[in-house]
Amino acid sequence: MALPRSGLFRTLRRRRWLRRPFPPEWSAPLERHVPFAQEMPPELRQRFLDLLKLFIWEKEFIGAGGFTITDEVRVVVSATAVRLVLHLDLSYYDRLREIIVYPDAFRLPDRTGVVLGEAKNWGSVILSWQSVLAGLRDPKDGHSTATHEFAHVLDREDGSFDGTPQLRRYSHYAAWASVMGEHYLKLREGRRPERAVLDDYGGLNEAEFFAVATESFFEKPRQMKEQTPDLYEELMRFYGWDPARG
Repeated sequence: MALPRSGLFRTLRRRRWLRRPFPPEWSAPLERHVPFAQEMPPELRQRFLDLLKLFIWEKEFIGAGGFTITDEVRVVVSATAVRLVLHLDLSYYDRLREIIVYPDAFRLPDRTGVVLGEAKNWGSVILSWQSVLAGLRDPKDGHSTATHEFAHVLDREDGSFDGTPQLRRYSHYAAWASVMGEHYLKLREGRRPERAVLDDYGGLNEAEFFAVATESFFEKPRQMKEQTPDLYEELMRFYGWDPARG
């Protein structure tokens, strides 16, 4: 499986951090706000907690708009990021340096209107804390700002926001392009069942399609598997698991 390679220093540092115990005070935010963490089988949950430690200790969290970063914020935001790479590798986030968190919707100089989240080309993700919590409160509605933005980070890892992250094998790219392209065009045309499974925002461009499809894959997996099985299959092959099995 071809994956981004972390540098030697980063790899050694991660190994050292993995030997540290999981901070017990981090358990309460997981129980309070992250329902999917409670549903993981024991063997997967341990990997989740290990990656969660590394992500939190490795990334810089910055409060904006008067917002204060707490352990609760770090744990909850990081949990959404880590879920995407549980069966991949944390190195997909190597180019991500910082997560900027606003208390609520915010404005950016290069965007019109208010924004709930943004993944930047230079290694930053910007999030609304209230939007992060809203996405976790209803884990089956297909909408999760944090999941959407971290999917953009995975997409960008191979060099550009183009809707195609670095896949596991070179041989997977042809099927990915065919299936993703077909459903993207059908969503743009307003076809069913695409509109029943995916948010219309995914029709904006290929990068947004991948991010929207990732939201639905994790939040509406059974619906996606039933109505767009080939799309579900491609995402399952990339992410490495079958969330529809529960």
